[in-house]
Amino acid sequence: MTVHSPQTPATLADDPVGVTDGGKRRIGVIRLIRRYPTIAIGGSLVVAVILMAIFAPFLGTTDPTAISTRMRTREPSAQFWFGTDMLGRDIYSRVLYGARVSLVVGFSVAILASVIGLAIGLIAGFVRAADAIIMRVMDGIMSIPSILLAVALMALTRGSVGNVILAITIAEIPRVSRLVRGVVLSLREQPYVDAAVAAGTRTPMIIVKHILPNTLAPIIVQATYICAAAMITEAILSFIGAGTPPIIPSWGNIMAEGRALWQVKFYIVLIPAIFLSITVLAVNLLGDGLRDALDPRLAKQF
Repeated sequence: MTVHSPQTPATLADDPVGVTDGGKRRIGVIRLIRRYPTIAIGGSLVVAVILMAIFAPFLGTTDPTAISTRMRTREPSAQFWFGTDMLGRDIYSRVLYGARVSLVVGFSVAILASVIGLAIGLIAGFVRAADAIIMRVMDGIMSIPSILLAVALMALTRGSVGNVILAITIAEIPRVSRLVRGVVLSLREQPYVDAAVAAGTRTPMIIVKHILPNTLAPIIVQATYICAAAMITEAILSFIGAGTPPIIPSWGNIMAEGRALWQVKFYIVLIPAIFLSITVLAVNLLGDGLRDALDPRLAKQF
């Protein structure tokens, strides 16, 4: 009969206590990646874009606004990795710095629209007297295409990143409020809410303790889609000249400045378009993974 020592692999495999805390965390991460690969892929790409935007000054970039007429419309090369535009500006530097604008707009709109829409949806869904009035206002805003609404709001103000965020946020709030209202309408009929009402719990406490926590999962998923949509809307606004000022490097501005030379210098438009597409795809993948992870009905299928 063979007796294994405490250090043998056979004993460690049979004894889960022998696994260190670090090993358990690694096992948990591996299981999470295998179970929800879209979260891993999307999250990794989003983190990579964020790091690229933060550390842009240290990634071999130059001043993205520096003009050099001698270096106009240069092809991609060892000196200019992505080439130069019509004013001789380095496209590589402009693309990396442009990521900051897209990320700031996307995350800001997602947070603001989610918070404001959550508050409106909670009130509309739980306070019957305010429901009709609030939702008719939201329906009126949703009847206008978000791009046209954003263009109209930008026409009333001067071009800046802050105004772009405000315009897109106003267009996205109704979608969040309708989602939250629908969730609240189903939750307020649950037995535990009736029990809280029967126990004399005040309405604000019922909303905070019983309704609000159950709306966070759909709100988080919706926020990712709003973030992706806001990035696309910002690029569209900048492309048509209604977004950020041309002096600020953004992916929309870069594509707008290169459209006149699209047939001969296609890379000026193609490169920022690829970065925009990859970023939006990453955010959408992350949202799909979060939906699968946070929805109990979908989680049971894995």
